[in-house]
Amino acid sequence: MIDLYYWPTPNGHKITMFLEESGLEYRIIPVNIGAGDQFRPEFLKISPNNKMPAIVDHTPSDGGDILSVFESGAILVYLAEKTGKLLPGDLRGRNTVLEWLCWQVGGLGPMAGQNHHFSGYAPVKIPYAIDRYVNETNRLYGVLDRRLAGREFISGDAYTIADIASYPWIVSWKIQQQNLDDFPNVKRWFEAIGKRPATISAYAKAQPYSKQPAMTDESKKILFGQTNASVRAKAGPTDAA
Repeated sequence: MIDLYYWPTPNGHKITMFLEESGLEYRIIPVNIGAGDQFRPEFLKISPNNKMPAIVDHTPSDGGDILSVFESGAILVYLAEKTGKLLPGDLRGRNTVLEWLCWQVGGLGPMAGQNHHFSGYAPVKIPYAIDRYVNETNRLYGVLDRRLAGREFISGDAYTIADIASYPWIVSWKIQQQNLDDFPNVKRWFEAIGKRPATISAYAKAQPYSKQPAMTDESKKILFGQTNASVRAKAGPTDAA
């Protein structure tokens, strides 16, 4: 059994997409990031960066004690290795998938995330910041579009964790001020993944948690206004381990 600490964000969707594809048994434990659940001491024990998703595996493949994993990229690799699915076993295939997984984790996700922030959440609209991240998102869409030319999926013919990692960050293409018609290979790939039964099921699992009130000023303060001191004050002394 996998416990998935989850909220319906792009990084959260990555893990439900994998779990639905793989058929692993799991249960969702919601972490309402707008309410500050990510700062609870019990959550920080498994996710010291106070970010979701995180997982707890009650039956790790080494037969040892329960094992927790944080960071969405690390979780995808862990689950792929546990199941033997969605990550090639050969050296070159594995290397390609991990390259593109790191591309998403280090590039597409952070840049699109800053795009979302400065375009939609920042209390003051800063044209330079908006242009910077909209343009960088556009460049990254172009990188992905060129990669997908002549390929069904990012690594080639096989659907992998590289595709799972990237797809949720393309879902908000309109919010990111992008036009999928400008990226025909991305559009074809995106539409194909969106039709997969596991993708449909994963996004359906998000519905109970997506019906939350509109983000309030207090939620924005929780999400965007934290410092080391404020996190430590919320977590208390028990997070030192």
